[in-house]
Amino acid sequence: MKFIDEAMIEVRAGDGGNGCVSFRREKYIPFGGPDGGDGGDGGSVWLEADGSVNTLVDFRHNRKFLAQRGENGRGRNCTGKSGEDIVLPVPVGTLVHEEDTGELLGDLVRDGQRLLVAKGGFHGLGNTRFKSSTNRVPRQSKPGTPGEIRLLRLELRLLADVGLLGLPNAGKSTLIRAVSGARPKVADYPFTTLYPNLGVVRVSAQRSFVMADIPGLIAGAAQGAGLGIRFLKHLSRTRLLLHLVDMGPTADPVGDIATILAELEKFSPELGQRERWLLLNKIDLLPAQEREQRCAGVIEALNWRGPVFRISALQREGTDALVHAVMDFLEKAGTLEDDATDG
Repeated sequence: MKFIDEAMIEVRAGDGGNGCVSFRREKYIPFGGPDGGDGGDGGSVWLEADGSVNTLVDFRHNRKFLAQRGENGRGRNCTGKSGEDIVLPVPVGTLVHEEDTGELLGDLVRDGQRLLVAKGGFHGLGNTRFKSSTNRVPRQSKPGTPGEIRLLRLELRLLADVGLLGLPNAGKSTLIRAVSGARPKVADYPFTTLYPNLGVVRVSAQRSFVMADIPGLIAGAAQGAGLGIRFLKHLSRTRLLLHLVDMGPTADPVGDIATILAELEKFSPELGQRERWLLLNKIDLLPAQEREQRCAGVIEALNWRGPVFRISALQREGTDALVHAVMDFLEKAGTLEDDATDG
């Protein structure tokens, strides 16, 4: 299935049904009076987060959604039937913007969460409503109000605890394959990852977290080069970034890290300040006697003060220690958030 993370749709709520002008005309009832019923309310349009939906691809071709109009009122005080609502399923993690104003209408982050995006019109009033002691034969009614019309921009931001950063072929897809059940494409050429992948990393029966792999960044990404900048927004919800760098003999790890950090700062200074760990990957390509010296040289050149892990995603060397450390960090961060909320 093609991954679609943005969509533009038009939603139209149903108009309210019109009120009816009618009078009773029954045998043996000389003064029947008004009996026009109210119209029905128009149907509304809702968006609902659905955990079984992973992409906005369903909105790629079908972009207009119209709820049912309320029926008009009828005689004998019969009220018109209300229009049916429309409920559109969207992936969990969908942001909903009104395109004309840029207003954020809602953020659907829980399975089953609903958001009203277009309210149906109010029903019109029949002439029975206008009867009074001074107006025994009202001939006026009230039409239903029109339903709301909105142009919406849907934006999917994946819900993940941990995000992977790195240049193309840094080993992000290999890592997520090694530690989770995700099976992204892995090959010896750039841009094998064309859209984000999610994997659930199970540390034990009761402990797990979600990891997100996005397409690799390249220099100039903030100006539109490559693929990764389009998907960087998916890292905005993560609590931890794992920065993978190729430590192969021909690689330039210090330059690669500088490239990623520069693009990250251009895209979002806030994301650039997110907790970030350094993963020195592909150490299996280095002779055993050179590994520590080369890794230490990179750390010193960067003046890196955060956590560092020396791993080989392909050989799964060091990955167990990494996932346990990540799990401990997330649990501690969650505990601190709960304490801050309670306080």
